Amino acid sequence: MRMPFHITTDMIKCQMRNALKGNKRYPYVLMLEPLYTCNLACIGCSTERHTGKLKDRLPVEKCLQAVDDSGAPGVSLCGGEPTIYPELKELIDGIIDRKRHIYLCTNALMLDKKVFDKIAPHKRLTVNVHLDGLRETHDYVCAKEGVFDKAVEMIRESKKRGYHVMVNTTVFKETDIDEVEKLCELLKEIGIDGQLLSPGYQYETVDRDIFLTREDTESKFKKVLGFAKRYRLTSTPMFLEFAAGLRNYDCSPWSTVTYTPLGWKGPCYLIGKKHYETWDEFWNETDWTYWESRQDEMCQNCSMHSGFEASVVRNLGSSPKDMVRMAAWHLS
Repeated sequence: MRMPFHITTDMIKCQMRNALKGNKRYPYVLMLEPLYTCNLACIGCSTERHTGKLKDRLPVEKCLQAVDDSGAPGVSLCGGEPTIYPELKELIDGIIDRKRHIYLCTNALMLDKKVFDKIAPHKRLTVNVHLDGLRETHDYVCAKEGVFDKAVEMIRESKKRGYHVMVNTTVFKETDIDEVEKLCELLKEIGIDGQLLSPGYQYETVDRDIFLTREDTESKFKKVLGFAKRYRLTSTPMFLEFAAGLRNYDCSPWSTVTYTPLGWKGPCYLIGKKHYETWDEFWNETDWTYWESRQDEMCQNCSMHSGFEASVVRNLGSSPKDMVRMAAWHLS
């Protein structure tokens, strides 16, 4: 299967529960940022992640309350760099106890010191390493030499130790898609369990001209479609077609909710118009209809998976052909 069986069944159960309750909007994934502290200052990352202090991290209790409040079957542990979080094992154990699946989103630089001998492989834990290209490109994006080589070493070691391992690759304006395919080939040889390709889109607090216009995204992802079937991509076929401009969707900003040291971030992972202290304030005060419409100026160039993979899922019912394609993709 494209994804572990329990992830697929947990997602289906979540959809069925919410359908029975009449809920049209509900979270699929919680982006949980227990800290802003990071050991890198990547050029495409928001500034708070360059300056966050460890003392300002969230306590485990608040993190787990966010997991409970959101009800999302998937939890993406990000930040900052989550391997820096001193209570990481306690947090992961608590999320697993709640039968949620964890994506430990990491630059991999500290896996050998903070994870391998402290947190055992588990079916509900995925080590998700960020790689934005081959050596020269990735080290440039990370603004530090040697990051690519260390990350690849840690990916190999993670697989050797029995972890479920995925790679997340962001496509920027200057990304060479031929290089992306070479990266896919390298990761296939290593034997990773999946790779997510997503268009880069800037956070509000990033002021660099490295991000994609809508036209840039469509041009690059038309090339991605040419080789996507040869690799174990976790981006669905319909999302890749959307990114390539071959189909259209409204956004589903509520599908990927974000909890940070500042509170619940609204309306979405990338746009922080406001931070809310409580889940109820965030969920009930955000104008979801407005943000779904993509009419805001900040939404015009966005094709992020965090907003549109759920749109793929919620539109499957209108196309039996897409339902068959999705089922075949999951089983491949």
